Amino acid sequence: MVRRWQQLPLDRALSCMPRVRLLIDHLASATAPAGAPVVTVPDLGPAAVMDQLAVLVYDACEATSANPPELARRLGDLRRELG
Repeated sequence: MVRRWQQLPLDRALSCMPRVRLLIDHLASATAPAGAPVVTVPDLGPAAVMDQLAVLVYDACEATSANPPELARRLGDLRRELG
């Protein structure tokens, strides 16, 4: 997915950012400790978004509450959306 993201024209990457940010925010909330305040990952733009996603996917895989099939489905859907 990272390679595909790097190949996207900037306008296409920008149009996909809301979808990627939605997944990032979901993963951040899902991996936050119970009782923690709502987690918001800063928007660092299209150049950093894949790094942010990679870190949160790693965190989600390490979390005991992770749902690997659901995560794989969401990542697959995102990859297909990138074209």
